[in-house]
Amino acid sequence: QVQLVESGGGLVQPGGSLRLSCAASGSMFSLNTMGWYRQAPGKQRELVATMSSGGSQNYADSVKDRFTISRDNAKNTVYLQMNSLKPEDTAVYSCNFFDRIRAMNFWGKGTLVTVSS
Repeated sequence: QVQLVESGGGLVQPGGSLRLSCAASGSMFSLNTMGWYRQAPGKQRELVATMSSGGSQNYADSVKDRFTISRDNAKNTVYLQMNSLKPEDTAVYSCNFFDRIRAMNFWGKGTLVTVSS
């Protein structure tokens, strides 16, 4: 099992920035992908950004050039730097850990990001 603990959500004004963190612990193989997904009220969960243990990144078109994903493999931690936030970025952001050896997905509980004036 892999446990994920997110932090960094909150209320921010449009145009502002936030940084999310997600620390993974437990039984993990080094070949994995970590990332962030979000779910806004009344909408389906969508991919925000992912990053493999080898460094490959993937972003949703809606956040390219505004959000940056990074990770510290030594700390098993993934970060999401969110800049130029918009009201439509308001959602619960959940951390995901995909174990590519066992093909298993693990999820954090989520952290709420609210962008509002």
